[in-house]
Amino acid sequence: MMRILFASLLALLLAGCAATPPRLFAGADPTDPRATVPPQPYRSALSDYVPRRPVEPSAWPGTNERIAPQPRSTP
Repeated sequence: MMRILFASLLALLLAGCAATPPRLFAGADPTDPRATVPPQPYRSALSDYVPRRPVEPSAWPGTNERIAPQPRSTP
């Protein structure tokens, strides 16, 4: 049992020393400081803001009638 554990540990340690795997992404190297990047246009974080104002609560019986599911008619 100890030999299997030692062999597994040795294999894991040697796997850490293996050559780096090939790059799997397309495009420029992200670690290259001279890489060109597309310009990012400015877009305000508040451009889609819609002001909301408090409204008076409506009567609940009328609201329930309006949003209640409509009864189905049987064919």
